[in-house]
Amino acid sequence: MADLVGVNGQREHFRVVGKPNLPGKVSYALATGVAKFGIDFVVPDMLHAKILRSPFANARIKHVDTTKAWQLPGVVDIVTWEDEDIKNLGATPFSFGKRRPWLDNIAEHEGAEVGVIVVAENLDICEEALRLLDIEWEIMPHVIDILRGREEDAPVVRPPELQDIPGGLFTTPPDENHPKRGNVSFAITVQGDVDKAFQEAENIIEYDLKLPAFASHIPNPPASVAWWFDDPYEGSGKSLHIEGAVQRKDSIGAMYGMPPNRTVQEGIFQGGKYCDWGMRRSQEITPLLAKRTGRPVRMANTREETFDFLMKERYMYLKVAYTNDGLITAVDDYSIADGGTQGSSSFGTSGDQGYGPYYTLRCLNIRQQMEIVDSNRGKMYLSGQHCPFNWDAGTMAIYLIAEKLGKDPLEIASINVHGPTSQEDKNPVPSFEACIEAGRKLMNWQWHPARGKRLPDGRWHGMAFRYQICPRHAFSGYDCKLELRDGVVHLPTQGPVTGIFAVECNAMVVAEELGLEYDDIKVDFDYREKFTPVGGGSDGSTASAWAMKECANILKKMILEAAIDEANNPPPPSLFDFGRPKEPSPLKGRKPEELDLIDGRVVVKDDPSIGVPLAQATRRNLVATYSGRPPAALWSLGRGKMLDTMNTAYCEVAVDEETGEVEILRFGVVADPGKVLRPTSLESQIDQVMYFSQGCQLLEEYVYDERTGVKLNNNMVDYRKPGMLDVPPVDRQFLETRAGNAAYGASGISHSLANTHLVIIAIHNAIGVWVDPPATPDKVLRALGKA
Repeated sequence: MADLVGVNGQREHFRVVGKPNLPGKVSYALATGVAKFGIDFVVPDMLHAKILRSPFANARIKHVDTTKAWQLPGVVDIVTWEDEDIKNLGATPFSFGKRRPWLDNIAEHEGAEVGVIVVAENLDICEEALRLLDIEWEIMPHVIDILRGREEDAPVVRPPELQDIPGGLFTTPPDENHPKRGNVSFAITVQGDVDKAFQEAENIIEYDLKLPAFASHIPNPPASVAWWFDDPYEGSGKSLHIEGAVQRKDSIGAMYGMPPNRTVQEGIFQGGKYCDWGMRRSQEITPLLAKRTGRPVRMANTREETFDFLMKERYMYLKVAYTNDGLITAVDDYSIADGGTQGSSSFGTSGDQGYGPYYTLRCLNIRQQMEIVDSNRGKMYLSGQHCPFNWDAGTMAIYLIAEKLGKDPLEIASINVHGPTSQEDKNPVPSFEACIEAGRKLMNWQWHPARGKRLPDGRWHGMAFRYQICPRHAFSGYDCKLELRDGVVHLPTQGPVTGIFAVECNAMVVAEELGLEYDDIKVDFDYREKFTPVGGGSDGSTASAWAMKECANILKKMILEAAIDEANNPPPPSLFDFGRPKEPSPLKGRKPEELDLIDGRVVVKDDPSIGVPLAQATRRNLVATYSGRPPAALWSLGRGKMLDTMNTAYCEVAVDEETGEVEILRFGVVADPGKVLRPTSLESQIDQVMYFSQGCQLLEEYVYDERTGVKLNNNMVDYRKPGMLDVPPVDRQFLETRAGNAAYGASGISHSLANTHLVIIAIHNAIGVWVDPPATPDKVLRALGKA
């Protein structure tokens, strides 16, 4: 595929797009600390609020006496789950079916928000009031070990009143053919005749792997402050102002029956989210509390309260059939996955079954069986950096087959990856072949079998490889607007500023299409604007830029038409011309199609030396709009069964078998996003996912007290993440096949390079034994039989 539908999609020469080191439009605000995130907003006469958090892994509040808390000076309001305001919160005339109350008396994990909200003059008073609550708890059995939770005699941890609440858009739907049993729901998909393929198999390997759970760690903890005010421009009644729920103001407003025009949010800085788009209670409740108290109310999560899952735990048991040449002919994937608490996302569970590594193979016989276990470990709000989480089950199959056959994993991957159009397509994927070839050179790739190479310092050398799709998760439409105002091009947008710099990609495309420089495009952030460059994964950058490219060309046409009209019919002299005669425009008598915009000037195509600066070509204020999206991405059509843009990643490690220490010597990445729009964004995205990959494979893990179900390390000291000195070099090379169909053939990179086992496989290649992540020194020594 390519950008064949959009205007100038096959453009060959670029002046702005692809240019490195162009700063973000608000980078100065970020670098100087001027930027305000939700937790930074403080307003006069503001109250503070906190929600009670459960000290138990699974419990119910039977009764709460708030008398002592009310007697504490400085307490302004106490709200419980039994208040009608809470019972009605979020209900709309269009709500159907049973729904869980916004706040109830059931806590499904330690630290869960439950039962009571206190509003007071400051946070210390809030916390003291919560301690003064007289609470009668019913402590219920819990499940932290999902392997134990799937057993028939395990306690059922999901309360009866939560069992029949339908899930949301991204929760696991019930399987009518395989009803739930105890804590276990089932998700099963079958393609082809798997049993027959195994009966006819030349070779079979079996292996298991564990996907660790690890934390989201939103850099800017969720918070909001809200107040109600009189807005004379909107007539009688109150309007809502809320800060901290960036890009969700309309959905928050809807919770309180407020239309968009009466919901104000001026802040634009959302911070990094890693696809964790779930709103937290601290961002939703402040309007209600402000209405009840008549004053602004602020609620903020602490870092300790921001330890939600970025990925949930999973145990995978794989059986793979393959030929003597290394061609995979059947895959049988049996997984046991943590379903988390009620309302947790299906990403990482059943959501992975429709998009994963197996569909990129020529293998037509695939069975995926999954047990999804209700647990009290925690909640995953939406997606995570490593989506789909099971990708490295395929990476490991390729590595193990290569080991068995004494071949290079790159060779095994090339045999197995299907062609561009389907799993039966035997033609090579140009992007994949180019990534492999470039990767060999980048890494000076010289494959060796497990435990086959020592470094001069005596440590064992290991190496690993994986491939992935560069997906564009295409499901969003975009409402674009551009204005020529006083000779300057403005790009109005509500933002938000999320760390992906998608607005900048749009500004670069506009500059490219209008013959301007990047700095010539004035970005106007305004919450009232419709345009937001946020979509599914990289769709937010590449597809919004495609739509903005269309809008830019509409504006260009308007500018050229206005320039000719004013050249032929010059406006009367203004007061500031001081009677001086104006020279006739050199564009007079020409047609719009004879003109172009180059280097900030409206010029004659045949002779660009003839022209006038844009600001002089027309005095008109022009507005162009475009609503739409590029054609469906190949990813959304095939989910791996059709391929265009791809990437490869590489890792080298050194393992000291005396100490168990693992050092990542370097990562390597060859990525083909189709077309690079903003190199700085792409480089940072790759550095980020490699940082995540290092952390989850060497350091990060949740530690629970099995007896109580309490997390023991939800703090930044005991929960280990890589520090600046731990991060290895990442060698990068970018290819541009223009095979995507968003702006100029871009697909983007999304988070496809984040991985769970690239380092783990390199460790096996070094020492010849498997270590489950995180591969801490004690676990490495234990695997070697030395501990």
